[in-house]
Amino acid sequence: MADLTGKVAFITGAAHGQGRAVALALAKEGVNILAFDVAKDLPYPAYSFGSSDELTSLQHDIEALGARCLPIKGDVRRDTDVRDAVEQVMAAFGRIDILFNNAGICAYGLAHELTEEEWDSMLDINLKGAWLVARRVIPVMIQQQSGVIINNSSIAGLRGMNRLSHYAASKWGLVGLTKSWAIELAPYHIRVNSIHPTGVNTPMNDGLAALEGTTTQAIAERSAGNLLPVPWVEPEDVSAMVLYLVSDGARYVTGAQFVLDAGLLTR
Repeated sequence: MADLTGKVAFITGAAHGQGRAVALALAKEGVNILAFDVAKDLPYPAYSFGSSDELTSLQHDIEALGARCLPIKGDVRRDTDVRDAVEQVMAAFGRIDILFNNAGICAYGLAHELTEEEWDSMLDINLKGAWLVARRVIPVMIQQQSGVIINNSSIAGLRGMNRLSHYAASKWGLVGLTKSWAIELAPYHIRVNSIHPTGVNTPMNDGLAALEGTTTQAIAERSAGNLLPVPWVEPEDVSAMVLYLVSDGARYVTGAQFVLDAGLLTR
């Protein structure tokens, strides 16, 4: 892998889970991090999100690795929050080389029983939020004539899933954005790919289990059906895939979907 020292990554949903793991993995390679997170609980879904304390501890962990971290509280649904974050990262670092569109939510519900507010929340965070962030970051990358965008989708972005129609719709939408942006941005040497994990061992599983009145193991088994005998993959597995996609080893990879599903889609 090429030397990533001094590059800058904008990571949404960075306080915990997959975003935190990717931030730390990149920091170990010398990448400076803009850690963007709402850092508060939201009305929907009614489980715990990343916190201000987690965002602060992430900054300490990254700086202990020798990289710099700019922690910013903000909501991907608010263009003013995103605009201000981009302005801050440009003032601090002068560039953005990597965008990891990771912020997302998940919740269960039959399509005909979802409220309009639940539908809108899912699509606004998972899909519109990715577009709002990229809309502010892409001009920076065009000016640089370089960059890598990774959209964190899901196996639900490649198949239908019971009681997850709004979640699947948002994740399929990320595939459309990925493929379209790859075409639009290729002339500027900007690559765009999506990743598609099966269930990942993150705090989201605990939240879903609490909402469903079951266990994290049951949540994992409900959606997984993995070919390999594992209930989920680890955040570090996601990080390894991201590290490959931002490296020169993937310099001709764009518009593609990378599956990390322990064999689920072979079922």
